[in-house]
Amino acid sequence: MTTPLPQVAWIGLGIMGSPMSENLIKSGYRVTGHTLEQAKLDRLTAAGGTAAASVAQAVAQADIIVTMVPASPQVEAIAYGPEGILAHARPGALLIDMSSITPRTSVELAAAGAERGLRVLDAPVSGGEAGAVEATLSIMAGGEAADFEAAKPLFDALGTTVVHCGPHGSGQTVKAANQLIVAVNIQACAEAVVFLEKSGVDLGAALDVLNGGLAGSTVLTRKRDNFLTRDFAPGFRIDLHHKDLGIVTDAARTVGAALPLGAVVAQLVASLRAQGDGGLDHSALLRSVERLSGTQV
Repeated sequence: MTTPLPQVAWIGLGIMGSPMSENLIKSGYRVTGHTLEQAKLDRLTAAGGTAAASVAQAVAQADIIVTMVPASPQVEAIAYGPEGILAHARPGALLIDMSSITPRTSVELAAAGAERGLRVLDAPVSGGEAGAVEATLSIMAGGEAADFEAAKPLFDALGTTVVHCGPHGSGQTVKAANQLIVAVNIQACAEAVVFLEKSGVDLGAALDVLNGGLAGSTVLTRKRDNFLTRDFAPGFRIDLHHKDLGIVTDAARTVGAALPLGAVVAQLVASLRAQGDGGLDHSALLRSVERLSGTQV
């Protein structure tokens, strides 16, 4: 007899959470979800999931609880308090936070979960909306090795690169490094685009040949069309990357690591937000370079 897959509670059905939860449903998981937007709950039920009216209702019968919310304050809001996850999850349940938050928050959540008999992993992801839709995310996990192995089948339904990075908080530390690399890469690509266009070069041809050599990257592959068409519909918002660069800056200061390029790009992202572009995709760093280069945006 086939053992049924674990019952999953999914909290947070945004740009990433909705397609990720739907991929679990396609893989045969029973998913009960909760979020604050009715349209997102309707989308979940249309995909075969079950909508819950509260966090408490969503997690009550779950074997695995997945959270995918914007930042540390939201994780703390859904985890703690009388209506939170820790108060209503069954002892022995596995809580997997896939949000991008501070390593410190993950360590504190793991300790609080253990006091309630819960196993906890931090497992942030990289790959953006496209990776979430295509189930090709990179997943970097922190926590106990046995808990990671228990979660591995679920992770495999969401991503293609799934790695246990070490103890609690390690996943978030690796994700912070990921966001540093991505931000600096997008900034370099944006500067190259402006340089190429001002030089009168065919931009599409230039980006194609650059992406075939050592300058090529996943960032350039994913964001090429954004640069060409100036389509900055959010796959990953500047606001969220601003938050993540704050995380890596704080964490680097704590361990004594210098991030000179990261600091500059963090300021450029902050400037972009101050000019009202926080809701755009992070490829909109191109707009900042254009402004600095005297181009009317």
